[in-house]
Amino acid sequence: MLTREAFISQFGTGVHLLDGATGTVLIAAGMPRGCCTEAWILEHPQVIKDLQRAYAEAGSEIIYAPTFRAQPMVLAAHGLADQTEEINRKLIALSRSAAPDCLIAGNLTTLRGCIDTSDSANLARMTADYQRQIAALVEGEADLLAAETLMHPLEARAILTAAAAENAPATMISFACKSDGSLYSSHAAADALRLTQDTGAAAVGINCIAADDTLPDLMAKLRQHVQVPLLCKPNAGRAVQGRYPVDVKYFARIVRSCIKQGANLVGGCCGTSPEYIRSIHDGIKS
Repeated sequence: MLTREAFISQFGTGVHLLDGATGTVLIAAGMPRGCCTEAWILEHPQVIKDLQRAYAEAGSEIIYAPTFRAQPMVLAAHGLADQTEEINRKLIALSRSAAPDCLIAGNLTTLRGCIDTSDSANLARMTADYQRQIAALVEGEADLLAAETLMHPLEARAILTAAAAENAPATMISFACKSDGSLYSSHAAADALRLTQDTGAAAVGINCIAADDTLPDLMAKLRQHVQVPLLCKPNAGRAVQGRYPVDVKYFARIVRSCIKQGANLVGGCCGTSPEYIRSIHDGIKS
C-alpha cells in the first residue's frame, strides 16, 4: 500500500504508464449495455484477466481494478448494494491475479445519476457512500486508489475525506474535461486540480477528453497549477455512433506531446486498447 509521500517519490519524476479503456473493450467482447459491469465481469473473469494481462505486457505500471461503478448507490440499482464489500474485494483480487507485477488501483467514479453531486447538502451522503467502497478496497489490499471521470470538485472532496477516514493509500484524482479546459460542472479544470491537490490527492489530472491537437496546450496550462504528478488519460477521439476515430499512431503522438508539456502519468480512456498503450511505451523508449 503506497502512502501519498511514497507515491509522489516514486511517480513524481519520469514518465509512467497507466492502463487503457475497460468498458469499451468489454462491450466489444460481448458485455451487454446497461448491465451491472462489475457483476458481468465476475461472471466472465477470463475476459478482464486477458485484457489486464495485455495492458501489463504493453507496459502499464498501474492497472485500474474494474470497480469503477461499485459504489453502494450504483449497485443498489441492480439489487446488489448488500454485496458492495464482496464485489470490491473480489475485483481487486481478480486484477491482482491478472497483473501480479503491476500496482493495482481501486477505481472509483462519479455518483452523478444517483445524487446531485453539485449540492453541498449531499456531501455527507456522498462521503459515506464512497467510504463504504473505499473500506472494501483497502480490505482487498489495493495498492492505491484511482478516482476518475469525476464531474464536480465536491466529488473529489468526498472521496478524499472518505479515504482519509479509512487510512487509505495514495489517491489519484482525475476529472472528465472539455477541450476548453472546463469541467462538466463549468468549473475551470485548473482550479479544480489545484484545490484537489491541496486537499490531499497524490496525483491529479484529466481523463475522458478527446485526444486531439488542442490537448497538449491544455496540459501545459494545467501543469502550471500542479505540483504533484499530472495525469492524462484521453479518449481515442470523440465517439461517432459509438466508434472512436483516432488511430493508434495519432493517439501516441498526441500523448507524447502531452508528456513534453508536463504530463507524467499517461494512459488511455474510452476507445483505447493495449495496442494504444504499447505504442506510447514504444515511443517513449525510442
